[in-house]
Amino acid sequence: MAFPAYIRIGDFLSIHPHFLLESLAYFIGFRVYLYTRSKERTPVDKALAVVAGAIVGAALGSKMLYWLEDPLQTVQRWNDLVYLMEGKTIVGGLLGGLIGVEVAKKMIGWTRSTGDDFAIPLVVGMMIGRIGCFLTGLGDHTYGTETTWITGVDFGDGVLRHPTQLYEIAFLAALGAVLLYVKKRGRLWNGAVFQFFMIGYLAFRLLIDFIKPTPHPYLILNNIQLACIAGLIYYIWLVRKQKKENVHAEESSVPVL
Repeated sequence: MAFPAYIRIGDFLSIHPHFLLESLAYFIGFRVYLYTRSKERTPVDKALAVVAGAIVGAALGSKMLYWLEDPLQTVQRWNDLVYLMEGKTIVGGLLGGLIGVEVAKKMIGWTRSTGDDFAIPLVVGMMIGRIGCFLTGLGDHTYGTETTWITGVDFGDGVLRHPTQLYEIAFLAALGAVLLYVKKRGRLWNGAVFQFFMIGYLAFRLLIDFIKPTPHPYLILNNIQLACIAGLIYYIWLVRKQKKENVHAEESSVPVL
């Protein structure tokens, strides 16, 4: 298989896989959001405002975390617009999107949790996007380190590497199945599905980035792993807090005989 694996339409048109699959990820993810969101809990105008906040926050967060991948190079190339605009990270996008959503909710005066509506669309969109990353090959810089595992893939330079994009797709498929099960049970607090999504994905990225050939300037960690640790601390604290509140609410609702 040749990388990048261009998507050919007819005899004259070929589309870069990253551009095509990333575009499809946004489009299909948004359609899944519109289809699966809790329509009785979030009116359309509020939902669109929250989505807008998520998009702006994700765009800023993905860039800012990318700039911390190699802080010395970022400082040296602070006036290089191509360098500053070319990279982005999913983890930065998720955490930035979270902040963007909360800012948007405050601006429109919406206090109810909206995170659960985003969990499954994010899983679907990220899986599609990672297909594009894999088909792009070395140019995408999302591959893993050299390996002798049977899963090793030669992206075109004769070196077998961990196909971390495929590992992530497999993990997201399993995580999505768990989230659907949790969502269908419907016995947890509002926001629980999204919180479990974030804990699962951030834990996965914390581990998988140990086999990625990116700079690790923060002792043995890279910028994404530091962000994952911060996010995990927050979401684990949040889950424990809301579990206690949920138990307290259930106990308070039990009639005294």
